[in-house]
Amino acid sequence: MRIDLNADMGEGFGSWRMGDDDALLEVVTTANVACGFHAGDPQIMRRTAEQARAAGVAVGAHPGYADLAGFGRRPVSGITEREIETLVAYQVGAFAGACALAGHRMTHVKTHGALGNACADDEGLALAVARGIRAVDPGLHFMVMPGKATERAAERLDLAPIREVYADRAYADSFNLAPRAQPGAVVHDPATALAAVLRMLEDGQIVSVGGKVLPVQIDSVCLHGDTPEALAMAQRLRSGLEEAGHEVAPAVPPA
Repeated sequence: MRIDLNADMGEGFGSWRMGDDDALLEVVTTANVACGFHAGDPQIMRRTAEQARAAGVAVGAHPGYADLAGFGRRPVSGITEREIETLVAYQVGAFAGACALAGHRMTHVKTHGALGNACADDEGLALAVARGIRAVDPGLHFMVMPGKATERAAERLDLAPIREVYADRAYADSFNLAPRAQPGAVVHDPATALAAVLRMLEDGQIVSVGGKVLPVQIDSVCLHGDTPEALAMAQRLRSGLEEAGHEVAPAVPPA
C-alpha cells in the first residue's frame, strides 16, 4: 500500500535547535511544522518550508497551546471553543504566510501535544479545531487520530482527513496516546517501532496496551522529531516499509 511517513519539525526557537530536521527531511515524506506557540518562530517556519520544498517533502501547520515553557505538552483547563478556533486559525494563517514566502504549498494541519490529546477526546474541541482550519483554507487536509473525535470533526466539516498512527507511542484503551509518564508509552527502539507499524498496516487495526482492538484506515505513520533516536527511527521505518512492499510517499503530494 501507499503510506506517508511524517515527522514533527521546526521545534527550535531562535538560535536553539531541537532535532536534526535537515537529515529527517531526507527520509520522511511529510513535515508538520511548529507555528511559534509551543515551539518554532517565523524564521524557522520559513526555513523549514524552504528546505522541505527542496527535498520534495509536503508541509503542514502544527499548532499547539501557547506554552513554550512546557513545549505544548501540558493540559490547559478552562479554554473555550472560541479560543481554540482563534488559536488554530492564527497559527495556521501564520504558517500559510511562511509557506507563501517559501513558494511551497501547505497541505494539511495537525494539532500538537496536549491540544491534540484534548481534541481527540472532546467532540466540541475537535470541531473548534476543524472550524479554525476551515476558516483559513477549506482545502486543507486535517491530520487526525483514526476513530477519534478529530476524524469525526473532519468528516462533519468536509475537511479531507489524513488518518495517522504513531510509530513511537503506545495507545491507551481509549485509543488516544498513552500518557508519557506511563512505562512503555514512548517507544525508543526502531526495530520495535517498525514491527508495531507493520502489524498495524497488515491488520488494519490499532491494539491498545490493554489489548483492545480498533479497526482503522491508515494513511500516514508519525514519528516525533525531538527524540535522540528520531533519525535512526525514521531511517529504519522507511527502509522497513519499503522492504515490506509499501510505497512511501506523501499523503497529499506537494504542488
